[in-house]
Amino acid sequence: MDGNVVFALLLTLFAGLATGIGSLLSLLTSRTNTKFLSVALGFSAGVMIYVSLVEIFVKAKDSLVAELGETNGYWMTLVGFFGGMFVIAVIDRLIPTLGNPHEVKSVEDMDVKLSNPEHTKLMKMGVFTALAIGIHNFPEGIATFASALQDPNLGIAIAIAVAIHNIPEGIAVAVPIYYATGSRKKAFKLSFLSGLAEPVGAFVAYLVLMPYLNGVVFGVVFAAVAGIMVFISLDELLPAAKKYDETHSSIYGVVAGMLVMALSLVLLA
Repeated sequence: MDGNVVFALLLTLFAGLATGIGSLLSLLTSRTNTKFLSVALGFSAGVMIYVSLVEIFVKAKDSLVAELGETNGYWMTLVGFFGGMFVIAVIDRLIPTLGNPHEVKSVEDMDVKLSNPEHTKLMKMGVFTALAIGIHNFPEGIATFASALQDPNLGIAIAIAVAIHNIPEGIAVAVPIYYATGSRKKAFKLSFLSGLAEPVGAFVAYLVLMPYLNGVVFGVVFAAVAGIMVFISLDELLPAAKKYDETHSSIYGVVAGMLVMALSLVLLA
């Protein structure tokens, strides 16, 4: 296996396992640092939006224009971009409301006293949330892998952004599971396992895409990656950042994420 492929797979594994960090934060601390999460989620959204529209979309278009010509190449880029948005939107629609990974949770939620029926409901919620996050992480894994394969520096930035975005998802799994079982071990294990869908997505992308990788396939996949990441930022990261927000820290995080991404693209070019 090529060294670049191994590096891309390891980056995706790192991003996916950040759900375990969220789980540990919820299980080992007594209070949720809402300001930190708000800034971090905003930062992640800023990185994803900037790099998707300024870097990934442009590279996808250049590749497709070189292969298909100016007009057809641009149209195919748009098909890939909005097709990626459509795929992640369909995945969102198929996820049951009970296991919605976008539901903001906090460590303080563990202090609430529950009846037996409520315990059962929360256990079900935690399992559904873990499954939902697993399904959701699959295309994110493909996005991280494809980016890292094309440009390792770009892949590192995206992996960090995805990892930050996975932290509250880990909390979303761990809190209801801990609630329902009283077991930190079970809560951490299920949260940790839900993140493994990301490297699995990357490995599937490697097996399916690598034999057919050419300018057109790369361009379409890269355009879809841009669409997926913009959708995730607008649908998940920014709303979650605002829910954790106390002042304007989330928008400061967005601007900081864009600035850091812009500087890194210039300095590492």
